[in-house]
Amino acid sequence: MVRGEETGRRRRRAGLAAVLGGCALVAGSVVPAAAQPGGHHGTEYAALGDSYTSGPLIPDQVDAACARSDRNYPSLVADRRRVGTFEDVSCSGATTAEMWRAQGTNGPQLDALNRGTDLVTVQIGGNDVGFGSIIATCARLGAADPAGNPCERSYRTAGYDELTAAVARTAPKVDRVLRAVRSRAPHARVLLVGYPDLLPDDGTGCFPSVPFARGDFPYLRDTGKRLNLMLRLVAAWNRVEYVDTYGPTVGHDMCKAPAERWIEPLKPASPAAPAHPNARGEAAMAEAVLDRLDRGRGRG
Repeated sequence: MVRGEETGRRRRRAGLAAVLGGCALVAGSVVPAAAQPGGHHGTEYAALGDSYTSGPLIPDQVDAACARSDRNYPSLVADRRRVGTFEDVSCSGATTAEMWRAQGTNGPQLDALNRGTDLVTVQIGGNDVGFGSIIATCARLGAADPAGNPCERSYRTAGYDELTAAVARTAPKVDRVLRAVRSRAPHARVLLVGYPDLLPDDGTGCFPSVPFARGDFPYLRDTGKRLNLMLRLVAAWNRVEYVDTYGPTVGHDMCKAPAERWIEPLKPASPAAPAHPNARGEAAMAEAVLDRLDRGRGRG
């Protein structure tokens, strides 16, 4: 039995590696799934995720320990869909590990699921890659060399790109989360939500408003895209739906003027955490989730 289980794990790792290696072929594919459960009004909806889900500092904060807002995208989705039961256990700082373990006063996020859960949204992986430390490192290095690419050089000193490696290491962790979601909520419609566009999609910079070096803007943009591609592929591998929040937020990154941006810079002008969605950003992600729900499963 032990040998068989280990063989199964090896096959799964090999299959996941093949999926990630074949990203050019898989990224645009449609993943068929079973029919959607019945009406919205009886839907049991559970939202799992990190700070991009919870909405830190956005009024009104309803859970100080997790920095969770009642205007985050799960709350907006639940309101628009008029679900029967809604449980939002997203928590600022969560990694994939917090799906199984308590985070302060927040219990293991997977405990929000049961066999009656109809709808699950999951947004996780950014903290496993190291969003917070990456931003701090690149801001510090950018101040000393604003015209260069010191952050990229720093993450390549080992002879390979450490952030690309971090994204690759996160793939099996997200895979494990999705398998656990499927196990605990076997009848649910599951949506894996990607991350929004943080920096200009054309690779231009806006130093010193966002204190990254000029050459690091395209590097960090590409890292964000690589993370989202990984999430898309792991969703496909697990036959769950992926929600693209990057495309709908292009043009509203942290370099834009306050009236146009949906992601706040490192010194926010609106109530939101630095380098996080503001209320408009959460609303945009809610629209992306609602659009995915309205289009139905397996239709692109």
